[in-house]
Parts: sequence; C-alpha cells; structure tokens
Amino acid sequence: MTANTIKQKLQDALKPDLIEIIDHSAAHAGHAGNKGGGHYNVTIVSEQFEGKSLVQRHQLIYQIMGDMMKDEIHALGINALTPTENSKGN
Repeated sequence: MTANTIKQKLQDALKPDLIEIIDHSAAHAGHAGNKGGGHYNVTIVSEQFEGKSLVQRHQLIYQIMGDMMKDEIHALGINALTPTENSKGN
C-alpha cells in the first residue's frame, strides 16, 4: 500500500510524464537499522525538475513525502529526470 501512496503523492504534486516505483522492502526486512519502513526506488520524469539541480530535485521529493520518511519509508532511491533528459536516455 505504501508504494501506491508514494505514487499518488508524487502524481498529485509533480504531474509527472512518467513514474515508476519498485518496492524492494521484502529483500531488506529485518536488516540492521530498519525499524519497519520500506525500501523503494522511484523513477520520475517531470517538467517540475527543469532548472533544478539533482540535490534540489531530491529535496523536493523528500518534501512531498513529508512524514512518510519518518516511519513508512526507510530508504528511497530517486532517479528524477526532466522530459528532455529522459528522451536522451540519461
């Protein structure tokens, strides 16, 4: 359910051209430091990233995720691209 919530929050905030979420939680359950939050990789393509550095893109996504980063998400891998970057295969 958390992957769906992540997807919905990002769709609502960024209106992406593409969004893919991969849930790796089962592979990481019970490892040191994980208190129950999931492991996710997100690929998102949005015009909202135009003119933003990689750090700014990640900060924007963390801001959108808000409190989910405290409990529901233990690790979040982010691949944030503009439509132009995505069309070039970056």
